[in-house]
Amino acid sequence: MRAARIPQGLTLLVLRESKVPVKQLYVPKPVLVYVPFAAVLSISSLIISLHLRSADRIAGLQQELADQQLAMEAVVSDKDEALRRLRSQVVSLAAETRQVQGRLAEVSGLQEQLESFLADSGLSEPSPEEESEASTASLKSASLGWSPGLAAGGEFIAAYQLEAGQGTEALLDETQDDLEAINELIDHMKAQIPAQLDKAQARLEALSSTPSLWPTPSRSLTSSFGYRSDPFTGKSAFHAGIDIGGHTGDPVYAAAAGVVTSVQRDGSRGNFIVIQHGNSLETWYMHLSASVVKQGDNVLKGQIIGKLGNTGRSTGPHLHFQVMKRHEPVNPLPYIQ
Repeated sequence: MRAARIPQGLTLLVLRESKVPVKQLYVPKPVLVYVPFAAVLSISSLIISLHLRSADRIAGLQQELADQQLAMEAVVSDKDEALRRLRSQVVSLAAETRQVQGRLAEVSGLQEQLESFLADSGLSEPSPEEESEASTASLKSASLGWSPGLAAGGEFIAAYQLEAGQGTEALLDETQDDLEAINELIDHMKAQIPAQLDKAQARLEALSSTPSLWPTPSRSLTSSFGYRSDPFTGKSAFHAGIDIGGHTGDPVYAAAAGVVTSVQRDGSRGNFIVIQHGNSLETWYMHLSASVVKQGDNVLKGQIIGKLGNTGRSTGPHLHFQVMKRHEPVNPLPYIQ
C-alpha cells in the first residue's frame, strides 16, 4: 500500500474584490513548522522573564519589609530604653524632691530657732550699719518652704509644642539643675544661720555685760550724779553715783553680767560690792546691809547680789549705785534708764 504523501507546503488564497484576481501565497513547510515554534518559544521566554522579575521584586519587597521591621524594632527598643531612663530619672527626682523638702524643713527649724533666740534675748535696735548687713543677710537667707498647690500660674505651653531639645528629657534636666541650685542655696543658708546665731549670741553677751538693769525694786531717786550739797557737811561736793531710796533688806540686783572683783566694808561706803563687766565698765553697790556673793563669783544680769541697807556714811536706807568707765565715774542713768 502506498504511503500518504506529506504536503511540502501550504497555499493561501487571498480573495479581494470581485474584479481583482485571486492571489495565491505559498507557505513552505519549514515556515509552517518553525514560526509557531518560535512564537511559542518567545511567549515562554516572556512568561519566564516576567516570572523572574516578579520573583526579584517580591524578594526585594520582602527584604525592604524586613529592614523596616528591624528599624521599627530598633526604634521601639530605643523608646523603651528612653522610657526606662525617664522613669528612673522621675523616681530619682522624686526622691531628691523629698530630700530637698526635708532640708528646707531643717533650715526653717534653724531660722525659727534664730528668730526665737533673737526674740527671747531682747536685743536692742541694731545700728544703721548692722541694719544694712542684716537686710543683706535676710535676702540671702530668706525662709524657703514647700507648699505645692497653694498658688501657681504661668503661660500654658503644651508638651507637644516644645521644640527639639526641649522635651521631657530636657525638662527633667532643668529640674535636676534647679534642685541642685536649691541644694546649694540650702547649704549656704545652713552655713549662714549658725553664724548669725553666733553673732546674736556674741551681741547678747555684749549687751548682757553692759549695765542696763535698774538695780533695786525702788524707783525713788534721792540724789543724782554730779555736784551737790553734801548731806553731812552742807558743802559742795561731787557725788560719783546716784542714790536710790528703799527699805532695808530690799534685794539689790546686778545691773549686768560680770565678775565680782570686790566684796568689802569701810567706814564711808559701808558694805559694798564691785562687779567688773566688759568694755572697761564696773558697777559699784554701796551701803548694803548684806552681801550674798563673794569675790570671784560670776554673776548674771538681774541676779541678786546683796540687800539694801544703811551702812557706812549714810543718812538712811538707800543704795548708792555707781558706774565706772576706765576707772572714772560716769553718770549711771543713761545706762539703766
